[in-house]
Amino acid sequence: MPIEIKELHIKINVDEKAEATTTATSVDEAQLMRAISESVEQAAKIEHRKKER
Repeated sequence: MPIEIKELHIKINVDEKAEATTTATSVDEAQLMRAISESVEQAAKIEHRKKER
């Protein structure tokens, strides 16, 4: 069964320093992807619990 996400809020901070290392950026992207994955899983669990009631 598909899950519909009605709202998705993403908050980011933009740093003016373009000279940041690429390793820091890749770690941040990995953490961001992990957070998104966990959020989707939690939304799926909530939806499943609603249907059990």
